[in-house]
Amino acid sequence: MPWVQAERRSLAATFAGTDPEQPTLCEGWTVRHLLAHLVQREHQPLARLADLLSRPDPGHEKRLGRLVDGARTPGGYDALLARFAQGPSRRSPMRWADEAVNFLEYVIHHEDVRRGGGLQPGPRPLPDAERDAVWSRLRGPSWLGFRRAPVGVTLALPSGPRQRVHRGEGGVVLTGDPVELLLYASGRHRAADVELTGAPETVRRFEAWLEAGRGTASG
Repeated sequence: MPWVQAERRSLAATFAGTDPEQPTLCEGWTVRHLLAHLVQREHQPLARLADLLSRPDPGHEKRLGRLVDGARTPGGYDALLARFAQGPSRRSPMRWADEAVNFLEYVIHHEDVRRGGGLQPGPRPLPDAERDAVWSRLRGPSWLGFRRAPVGVTLALPSGPRQRVHRGEGGVVLTGDPVELLLYASGRHRAADVELTGAPETVRRFEAWLEAGRGTASG
């Protein structure tokens, strides 16, 4: 079974067992908002685009808000959750590239739910093969997340393997498990268990850049 399918099923179970009003790591979004975001992303891409273009404050998206409002009752929430659990429709481009497009998205948002509201749960146990799958796909989101970093950035696993994801003057090394590195690269560095090492001045420049522009996660 592709990892995206396993992750969707696991995330659906977490949605079902979490208070829909609990905050998430995505500023302004509750668990209910995050579930609505995933449904909108996979089933209403034009509405998603319209919300993005209008640039509302998080939690005040017009079209996303309709999905959220429809899920304020237990029955409405269950229906929205069932829609997510079914995955993209057969005609959706998301279905054709499900593994490539959705796998890491689900991993990130799973932790947005688990670690939201100031919660600090332990790492979610994952099969070694799934952890390896996250590690092998880190270059893309890491390049996107660190492309404007003022210093070079290298990712490292505690066991030793490394991959350089951004070249620049000096360099920092981010060491952690694959999911933690993914969270860090996606702007969730305050919630990620990652060790940052490098020359003191290089680390200071990198941390200042993070605080200036990458302190808030988004959907």
